[in-house]
Amino acid sequence: MTPDIDDQKRTEIEAAVYRRLRDHLRAKTEVQNIELMNLADFCRNCLSKWYLAAAEERGASIDYDTARETVYGMPYSEWKEKYQKEASPEQLKVFADKQQNGEGS
Repeated sequence: MTPDIDDQKRTEIEAAVYRRLRDHLRAKTEVQNIELMNLADFCRNCLSKWYLAAAEERGASIDYDTARETVYGMPYSEWKEKYQKEASPEQLKVFADKQQNGEGS
């Protein structure tokens, strides 16, 4: 930990990094969630779940749909209709193999 960064500044930096990641994923709509899961073991839905959990831990009452909209920048159903493609058999196999081997999140 960098000694010249206090807790408030670190929180601000971490929040800025989160927003940059969120905005990057919003802009990269061609990157499918299954690709993220297969390569990085997380996806936009995971980020939504983490957002929801962090909100609940801090006493904020939101639901999963609200968390998803925060991450996706629109209702999930709209994003899915506009951008989600059907996963290939190869992608599904990699995903299933990772889940079976306990590698999935």
